[in-house]
Amino acid sequence: MMMHRGVLLQSIGVALATVAMGHLARAQAHRGAAARPNIVLIVADDLGYGDLGCYDGQDIPTPHIDSLAAAGIRFTSGYVTAPYCAPSRAALLTGRYQARFGFEGNPIGPRLADPTVGLPTRERTMADALRDAGYVTAAIGKWHLGGTASYHPQRRGFDEFFGFLHEGHYFVPPPWEGHVTWLRRKALPDGGRGRWTAPDGRII
Repeated sequence: MMMHRGVLLQSIGVALATVAMGHLARAQAHRGAAARPNIVLIVADDLGYGDLGCYDGQDIPTPHIDSLAAAGIRFTSGYVTAPYCAPSRAALLTGRYQARFGFEGNPIGPRLADPTVGLPTRERTMADALRDAGYVTAAIGKWHLGGTASYHPQRRGFDEFFGFLHEGHYFVPPPWEGHVTWLRRKALPDGGRGRWTAPDGRII
């Protein structure tokens, strides 16, 4: 069954990391805005289907995400449109295959400083659709859909943004002593090459 793009944007109603922010939503309610559900979409790079407890994952406890799933909607037949970050995010945010608007690559490093690289500004996002429907929207965390001003989340339908524009980020404060980033790393800190393994033999 085929679905018109406009219907898709309105019916999916999710938007990349879009949050109907509580305090702003309450302010709208005081102005007589109709009650509408909060929408929280969590996008995690490299997260496997069975990694979360709510999907029968056993390795890492995820009680808070599990409680969100228990109180909300859990999707069991979702598929990404690309095997890496940026194009799959672009497809999710627009409701369209990324090949239809030429965003099939995965820009990293200095390419994200190129003012011609990003989610094309002619593409309407789910955040645009949600905002038109009266939602207050926010993106929190990784963006990776353009690192220059034209592609900033607040120019793509998001009222608030707290995060980073590029493909990777340290989760500890500088000077990062004792921590290693695997982002684009070819040689290991001990002088070896390849991947380290944990004591139980698993690749880390």
